[in-house]
Amino acid sequence: MPWESLNQDLKTRFSKIRLLLLDVDGVLTDGRIVYDSRRRDSKFFDVHDGLGVYVLHKFGINTILITAKNSKAIAPRSKDMRVVEVFAGITPKSMVLDRILKKYGVEKEAVCFMGDDLVDLSLMRKIGLPVAPANAREEVKEAAVYVTSCSGGRGAVREVAELILKSQDKWKDVLKLYEA
Repeated sequence: MPWESLNQDLKTRFSKIRLLLLDVDGVLTDGRIVYDSRRRDSKFFDVHDGLGVYVLHKFGINTILITAKNSKAIAPRSKDMRVVEVFAGITPKSMVLDRILKKYGVEKEAVCFMGDDLVDLSLMRKIGLPVAPANAREEVKEAAVYVTSCSGGRGAVREVAELILKSQDKWKDVLKLYEA
């Protein structure tokens, strides 16, 4: 959804975001998990989503990954994107929320979380801006305040990053970084 077509309530909510929490499978990836013959998993990450997270970091908005699975594929990608922390093997995901709020000094209203499946509902219901990618399960879309036009692993995270930066009047500064 283009920035211009967002209602004022959503623009206000996005403008308050100081911390982005993301699920991994189905949000940062397209949800596919590939196992090789040695039982190692591979994930497909979208480069546009990665740049969105990286730019958020450059402009003072941290990103934390919270996933129910443990995967070695997450660590190198999070490092590339400048993710500040990864919580893996977490169920329910809401169990780390108080620790995160205290550590990063933010209120629930200043937190955006994007999830796509039932394991994400507990956290979505406790933060200020719950978001779902276009291909999320119906129950998750119903719990979301905003549903992206892009699917998970296919630009949904980038869409949210841009909405946050545009709502905070930082998008022009982002463009300046890459126009020089």
